Amino acid sequence: MKKTVSYKDAGVDITKGNALKKEIKKIVRATFQKEVLTDIGGFGGLYAFDTKAYTEPVLVSSADGVGTKLKIACMMDRHDTVGIDIVSHCANDIVVQGARALFFLDYIGTGKLQPRQYRELISGLAAGCRQVGCSLIGGETAEMPGMYKPGEYDLVGTIIGAVDRSKIVDGSKIRPGDIVIGLPSNGLHTNGYSLARKLFFEIKKYTVSTRIAELGMTLGEALLKPHRDYSRIVLKLLEKYAINGIAHITGGGLIDNIPRILPDTVDVVIRKGAWDVLPIFRIMERAGNIPERELYRTFNMGIGMVLIVPKSAAGRILTALEGMKENARVIGEIVKGKKIVKVI
Repeated sequence: MKKTVSYKDAGVDITKGNALKKEIKKIVRATFQKEVLTDIGGFGGLYAFDTKAYTEPVLVSSADGVGTKLKIACMMDRHDTVGIDIVSHCANDIVVQGARALFFLDYIGTGKLQPRQYRELISGLAAGCRQVGCSLIGGETAEMPGMYKPGEYDLVGTIIGAVDRSKIVDGSKIRPGDIVIGLPSNGLHTNGYSLARKLFFEIKKYTVSTRIAELGMTLGEALLKPHRDYSRIVLKLLEKYAINGIAHITGGGLIDNIPRILPDTVDVVIRKGAWDVLPIFRIMERAGNIPERELYRTFNMGIGMVLIVPKSAAGRILTALEGMKENARVIGEIVKGKKIVKVI
């Protein structure tokens, strides 16, 4: 008699996967708002957003991944923060256009589903959604034996938000004389980890358990700090103040991200020393003798979000940010030019 071969023999345990997905439903449901019409497990998620809250609603979407920060999570065997990373990253990406996040979808790809790891990932995604104020309405978990090293996985997310057409922030109103306000980051967020890993683990021969006095914690703890969510802060500001442009400082740093929102006729002058560069960036600068321009094109350097505002409104906006316990700083200004960022 011929031997039968099952999907489980190939490395995919459908029964185990279904049991895990059933187990995490309670965690996911905690993010649901009244607009969610379906439970987890359907072919698609239904979300009936309130169009009456908008004059002319425009949907805004963004998709991204956590990148090689996942390597740090695996080295630490801690997986409850990277879900926060991806939700925050995506929410920040759409709030720069003035959009409020509505719902989120995730994708987890792995060689073999690990129950504790999976629960932590979903818990992190749910925590990120609660923080941002959106619902986690669905996603995909794929077991693909042979695609990933044991214990490793990929995490990707898609966010959908909405904004009134008349309230879209697109940078078109940016003018010479506008002020650049920087909101502080708490670390690398989700960018620059390939270089960071090379510097710390290959060149310096550190481990995630290495305690660095300047950081006040282990290297792993510093590298795993979750990406900050700025969306709620920015949305509160947009209710009262004119903001001409907003940039999320991700891969490409200040030098490559700010030009994405600039008109062709202006430059941005960023003034070093206007804010405190986080110690972790100075440590990496010394470890790799990294040229300054490379630093500002790779890392956020302590600024996670940039607001470009009319000079007449800058004082009131800074006061409002102070009231929200936000340590914002004026880091530069807009001048005539050709869509270039100058760090001086």
